[in-house]
Order: sequence, then structure tokens, then C-alpha cells
Amino acid sequence: MTAAAPVAAAADAGPSAPASTSVSKPFPAQFPLPDGWAPEGIAIGPGPIAYFGSRATGSIYRADLRTGQGAVITQGPGTPSLGIKIDTRGRLFVAGGTGGDARVIDGRTGAVLKSYRLATGAAFVNDVVLTKDAAYFTDSTNPVLYKLAFGRHGALPAAAVTIPLTGDIVYTTGINANGIAETPDGEALLVVQSNTGKLFRVDPATGVATAVDLGAELLTNGDGLLLEGRVLHVVQNFLNTLTSLRLDHDATTGTVARKLTDPRFDVPTTVAAFRDRLYLPNGRFTTPPTPETPYDVVAVDDL
Repeated sequence: MTAAAPVAAAADAGPSAPASTSVSKPFPAQFPLPDGWAPEGIAIGPGPIAYFGSRATGSIYRADLRTGQGAVITQGPGTPSLGIKIDTRGRLFVAGGTGGDARVIDGRTGAVLKSYRLATGAAFVNDVVLTKDAAYFTDSTNPVLYKLAFGRHGALPAAAVTIPLTGDIVYTTGINANGIAETPDGEALLVVQSNTGKLFRVDPATGVATAVDLGAELLTNGDGLLLEGRVLHVVQNFLNTLTSLRLDHDATTGTVARKLTDPRFDVPTTVAAFRDRLYLPNGRFTTPPTPETPYDVVAVDDL
């Protein structure tokens, strides 16, 4: 996510309330979210079920991709829900933005399983990636990653561990570390720095960041990341562009495979995949947010 104008809190729909507009076409290529929702993150699975966090309230909305209809499954804390990911146990891991926290939510019931205080003072906990043994969160204000190390059978830890970011990444004014993903070989993490447009390979054990060689390519306004095989999809929010990079197996180099724009893009924030489609929520950062502002999700063909 990139910082935008403060979002007016929407009146959360009740647990069974659908979005404001119904969609009848199977697997619609565009469908609405509740008015005033101000989406940021998206997680898909298991099956054709998608989850969307609200920047306005922190609530979570669950939608069926077959119909585009859904409902709020959990009321938020009044601080943002930004990046979200879901694991094979159906647990949603939610980055808390300026709240400086993270939550783990049951994707079926909406119950909050555990909350973590990640930072005190200024913070912008922006995005999250799940690996086989941990969840890692970025902070766009502080040069650190936060790690939730999983125990046996995926048990959640008592507290997070803070990993300082060092090496090639240098924080400056604006939104720094943002989207995060694994490398194709699963040995390291990828982090995009929105304000500089650089992509980094980060050692999860040490926090040392090494710039990925993309030639002359810059990922300015890079936001959410999605890795599929050796293809890394990068949402460049204010540029209304989805850039797909083809990486080598350890993500030391990459080349552009596709740059996609779409007239339906309205500052998309991130991306998730289902079957042969990529789904992007429109954050609409350039539109003044109100409780009545419409928001939606668009689908494009995968690479």
C-alpha cells in the first residue's frame, strides 16, 4: 500500500450483508465491494473464495469469486487491515498498517485467533508473506521485518521477532518496503521499495538485502507482489500497471515478461490468483474517500 488521504470509516455491513451491487454472471471479471470499503489486501483460497481487508475500519470481507457476492466476516479494530494472506489451515494473517500490529483471523468464522503488537510509535505494517515456517511482515516506516515463527503443526508463537533490514536497502522519505514474496527457490524473500522502485532479495535469517538486477527497469510505486513459479507479478499502484518479471531460480536477476494496463484499473493495490485469472482490488487512492465511495475488484488474464 502507498499512503493516501485519510479514509472515512464506512458503516460496516452486518455479518450477512452483501455488497451494494449484485452480479449474476459466473466468475465476473469485475465485481463490487461494499461502499466505503477502501480495500488494500486480497487473499484467495481455499477454492474460489476471496478475502479483502478495509483500510477504513480493519474489517474483513469474504466474497465468492463465482458470483462476486459476499459479506463481512469480522468487524475491524478501527485501524487498517492492509496486506493479507491465508494459509492451508484457513488462517488469515493481516498487516495492521498504522496500528503497528498484526492479527491472525479464522477465515471461516471471522474469530480473531491472536493479535501481535509489532511496533510502538510510528509504524506502517504494510504487507505479509507466508512461508512454510513463518509469516513475515514489512514496515514501510521502519527498516525491519517482523517474523511470526510457526511451531509444530503451525502453532502460532507468543510474540513476533524483529529482524533489522540492512545491506543495499536504504530507507528514505515516503513509502519504503512494501510488497513481499518468496524467491522461486524458497530460500529468501523479495521486497519491493515503493519510493525507489527497487526490488531486493532479503536473507530471512539476517535481514541483509541485496538489490535484484533488473537492468534499467524500476518498479516505481510497487505495491503488492505475487510469485507464480518464476514469475513475479508487481502491482504499480499509481501507475495503474501490473508488471510481470521472469526471475532466475534464486531471484538475483529478472527481466520484464509483460506490462499490463487496463482501463478498469483505478490505483490497484495488490494481486492474487485463481485458475487462469489475476484479481486486483482498486484502492482508488486519488478519489476522496467517503462512506459512500464505490470500490471494486477487477480480474485480468494470467500471464
